[in-house]
Amino acid sequence: MLTLDALRTKISSIEDLQAVVRTMKSLAMVSIRQYEQARTSLSAYNHTVELGLQALLYHRRFADPPQGLMSLASPEPKSGWVGVVLFGSDHGLCGPFNEHIVTYALDQLGHRHIQPDRRRLAAVGARLIPYLGVANQPVQTSFSLPSSLAGTPHLLQDLLQTIEQWRLHQNVTQILLFYNQLQSTTTYQPSVLSLFPIDRDWLNDLEQRPWSSPALPTLNQDWESLLSALIRQHLFVSLYRATVESLASENAGRLMSMQAAETNIEERLADLNADYRQQRQNSITGELLDIVSGFEALNNPT
Repeated sequence: MLTLDALRTKISSIEDLQAVVRTMKSLAMVSIRQYEQARTSLSAYNHTVELGLQALLYHRRFADPPQGLMSLASPEPKSGWVGVVLFGSDHGLCGPFNEHIVTYALDQLGHRHIQPDRRRLAAVGARLIPYLGVANQPVQTSFSLPSSLAGTPHLLQDLLQTIEQWRLHQNVTQILLFYNQLQSTTTYQPSVLSLFPIDRDWLNDLEQRPWSSPALPTLNQDWESLLSALIRQHLFVSLYRATVESLASENAGRLMSMQAAETNIEERLADLNADYRQQRQNSITGELLDIVSGFEALNNPT
């Protein structure tokens, strides 16, 4: 049985922990809001890129199909290496966030019959590496996550350079992104995106879309160079979206963990306060009994 002083000390410590948990909850909610705004901006930018590609594909109807488009949108290759980029976290307290994405990625790679000897793994987030190590999946390249959106362009630049080196020097013919995608403030689900080669069905869908304006699009520069520029923007937006979705999901996992911790702390505090009140009442009762016993002893000196 703890003494009153020990109970007071324990209650004070848990209340300090409760304040930390509430602060982390607030920070996670602010971060989620920040990344949700970034998602909205990316959607608008991505729509602009798609309009540019749609205009190019519209012009393609009146000319021989350039070979550049066919090479970018070829079917998934059966030979060559597969570049795999996994997005996790650099920090803990976000529940099974990293474990889930590693498990999902390995299941998907097995389902696609991509053997370990055909993979090049890049881990975005140090917390992924132990899980990949347990699964005997060596990581060739690792990246640190930015602490805010301001540092995201630097990460994307490093990722694009790695992907370019994979394609030019390491015979990587396919690139897959695995990341957690935000569903709500406290839920997310793992997702996979084929970054390269470009999805031919998606390009065909763009080509078949009706042009929304009576003014037909025109080109003021070479078709191939404009296509190359738009494809680079498409790859950039796809990487940016995967990064933002993963960061938002990480904070959703952290928020969920902090809510569970807060509930446990409140229940523990309730129990400790009940014990404290009971101990205090017992102490007061004991003191009163001592006073009564002393009074009776004084009145009955026999």
